[in-house]
Amino acid sequence: MAIAYKNARAAVGTSYATVYTCPASTTAVILLAQVANVDGANSADVSVQWLDSSAASVATRIVETVPVGADGAINVLDNGPLVLETGDQLQVKASATGDLEISLSITEIT
Repeated sequence: MAIAYKNARAAVGTSYATVYTCPASTTAVILLAQVANVDGANSADVSVQWLDSSAASVATRIVETVPVGADGAINVLDNGPLVLETGDQLQVKASATGDLEISLSITEIT
């Protein structure tokens, strides 16, 4: 068993986009999913979901339209880590383009 520490990041648009896909023969533990609002004047909403590849890529919402205040940040996994299996994806969208950025801290186990 090998353990690797990874990160992923993305600017968040107004349609769901994949930030991270769990690689083949891997289990991933998302330890942190920090969403920062880089707009100094306006709040923006964030929605995050994961797609379960073993269940026909069914989407399960983690948070839906949660406000992130101007110059603020939230950890959408504040109640614990999220485990992803091979092919599972973490996706994110915002209410406004250019306001939000997401950063992930990931442990991959192969």
